[in-house]
Amino acid sequence: MTEGAEPLVETDPLLALGDALVAADVVQRAYVEFGELNVIADAAKIVEALTYLRDNEACQFKCFIDITAVDYPAREKRFDVVYHLLSPRLNHRIRLKTPVAEDESVASIITVFPAADWFEREVWDFFGIPFSGHPDLRRILTDYGFEGHPLRKDFPMTGFVEVRYDDALKRVVNEPVRLTQEYRSFDFLSPWEGDTPFALPGDEKAREG
Repeated sequence: MTEGAEPLVETDPLLALGDALVAADVVQRAYVEFGELNVIADAAKIVEALTYLRDNEACQFKCFIDITAVDYPAREKRFDVVYHLLSPRLNHRIRLKTPVAEDESVASIITVFPAADWFEREVWDFFGIPFSGHPDLRRILTDYGFEGHPLRKDFPMTGFVEVRYDDALKRVVNEPVRLTQEYRSFDFLSPWEGDTPFALPGDEKAREG
């Protein structure tokens, strides 16, 4: 290095890519966390954003990994729909998040990544987030008669219904729980809803503090 010259600063390629995506109006925000690029995109532009990430020469995220969601009940935009992609050529990973309100839907990305089919069904099944344009949006892991979406934070933790496979009917059935011990009983108060009249495992540690 020449005497008096400014030292070279190595630019993080993921951060540079994130800044380029923001500048191109593909995403709203980008940041690097734990060595991975995270971007926030508008739900209305999700198909456009994922198409750009797949086809642009600077991105080449051609490998679709999965879709999941996160529930934040206190937020106005309650859910984050989360997409994970990989660029085998550039050896980069990206996590794209799009905030969605409880009464909103997200466009299906099957036309961009056909492998998203069952993942969108899973997110609908567990979180109740609809994907508009999906050709077969129905439950995939719970029974067809199942009520509710079990990965929502407000899904009840107690109840009187059990799910089992009926060998005679050759299908999964929902039926009332049958208790063989007379002294066993259920309460309707979920631990999520407030104090319980009984001690939950771990409560003794809280009381000691």
